[in-house]
Amino acid sequence: MKDRNGYFVLNNGVKIPELAYGTYKAAEGEAYENIQTAIESGYRCFDTASFYGTECSLAKAIEQSKARRNDLFIASKVWKTEMGYEETKAAFARTLEHLCTDYLDLYLIHWPLPSPDFKEWKQLDLETWRAMEELYQAGKIRALGFSNFLPHHIENILEHCQVPPVVNQIEFHPGHTQEAVLQYCKEHDILVQAWSPLGRGRVLKDALIAGLSEKYHVSAAQICLRFALQKGVMPLVKASSLERMNENRDVFSFALTKEEMYQIDTMPPLGWSGEHPDRERQYV
Repeated sequence: MKDRNGYFVLNNGVKIPELAYGTYKAAEGEAYENIQTAIESGYRCFDTASFYGTECSLAKAIEQSKARRNDLFIASKVWKTEMGYEETKAAFARTLEHLCTDYLDLYLIHWPLPSPDFKEWKQLDLETWRAMEELYQAGKIRALGFSNFLPHHIENILEHCQVPPVVNQIEFHPGHTQEAVLQYCKEHDILVQAWSPLGRGRVLKDALIAGLSEKYHVSAAQICLRFALQKGVMPLVKASSLERMNENRDVFSFALTKEEMYQIDTMPPLGWSGEHPDRERQYV
């Protein structure tokens, strides 16, 4: 649920800012400069992963910005090739070293299956989760979750876990809202985070989104982010310029009507990345 001070409250009581700055594909060049600019513009929640190669850039940006660690919310993920009990413990230790911190605010399993044909994924997920639970109970992680999990993947965790998940990060944007996953997570008090909330830019030219942009005198990107927030979904935003970073944070001065929300909800499929945990990637 959301409180009145710009935070979602996770099911274990931990607060997380309503917007996060995503660092995927930010490793080219001096990535830390963009991240540092994001800190200076007001972002306090940052999403990274071992696979992204941006953990060290994030650490450098935090050091350069002089931001206090306890004022930031940092999330990272264990990659497909790092899953398993011992492997997850080792991957987590590397992540802490890269981020120059002694704890994470959120740690996620990046994908439920190493590959679509992997048959023993249930046991592998549980071994990975057990390692994460021990790190959580040791005070090394403040909250646990996963990314790209569908209801049947989540059920496997819920049936065996000691520490319930608080977050599921999925591809979510107009034209691809994954309603089955969204509703399942809401029923189990799991916050959904949206990666690619702009549909890789493809959604921004849609006639409905463009029309709403003109009506509210905001950008098409702001319409997409506002849509996510009104659905109770936390967007992970990306930008390289200060102007766009500030624009992406300015999504609280207007609200979409119920009719407009229904119109966006029922848009034809649009902007899907082609990624699906149980199937080979489609190049669309």
